Amino acid sequence: MLLRKAFIATVTLLVLAVAGCQARTEKAPPQAVKPAVKDVILATTTSTQDSGLLDVLIPDFEKKTGYRVKPIAVGSGQALKMGERGEADVLLTHAMKAEKPLVDSGVAVNYRLVMHNDFVVVGPENDPAGVKQAGDGIEAFKKIAEKGAVFVSRGDDSGTHKQEMEIWTAAGITPKGRKWYQETGSGMGQTLNITNEKQGYTLADRATYLAQKKNLKLVTVVQGDKSLLNIYHVMQVNPEKFPKVNGAGANAFVEYMVSPEAQKIIGGFGLDKFGEPLFYPDAGKNVEDLGRR
Repeated sequence: MLLRKAFIATVTLLVLAVAGCQARTEKAPPQAVKPAVKDVILATTTSTQDSGLLDVLIPDFEKKTGYRVKPIAVGSGQALKMGERGEADVLLTHAMKAEKPLVDSGVAVNYRLVMHNDFVVVGPENDPAGVKQAGDGIEAFKKIAEKGAVFVSRGDDSGTHKQEMEIWTAAGITPKGRKWYQETGSGMGQTLNITNEKQGYTLADRATYLAQKKNLKLVTVVQGDKSLLNIYHVMQVNPEKFPKVNGAGANAFVEYMVSPEAQKIIGGFGLDKFGEPLFYPDAGKNVEDLGRR
């Protein structure tokens, strides 16, 4: 009889213990699913890094998703070539004409508008070429060429370099080989520093210029021209063409960049320090609707 009572008591305790565990399990919040492949290789333009924007966005994305982003900041042309070779998972660039062939060929998918700012022509405060009197970027470049004033180009096939070359073409000028035209082959930050040393002119994205302005003796001499609009897109490298690509991680990053949370961060970035945002959020908009600053 004593053995029977002890057995019943043991079973009862076990039942209560299991029930308690089930109750605690039901009340426990669900755990986030850990990514199968954590690393996401992001090939992007130097302006997103030099401006400090990635230093804010990447930690937020990693915290929300569990992925780990490995950014490679190069010119947009190089970033797009990395995507074309399947050497990156996701691309964030600002060279629309160069982006289109990748999208049309299916190398890039989930192509989304993220944000814009603009390019500005910067130069010495005394403006030896009289660029401040120019009505737009094309006229500004013509004045620089006429005066033979030093112009420092990135010369790196970046989105900024591509935009610069479009303006020279529109101005009917071939600058390469001219004594006053100098190429750095470097990113925006380094090119601004060299322009500052030589007290010349250059084309810069507004975000990087503002981020480094306190260390430069350069001023904005031309801005607001619609041809100087600087538009950023994000896109996945197609995992169907490149099986080693982290498709899930790339998709997560694209969706994050166009999410309300990320767009709010983008819209407020730089306000406290510069009194104006360095980028303007554009998710869900049409490129054709973007106009002057």
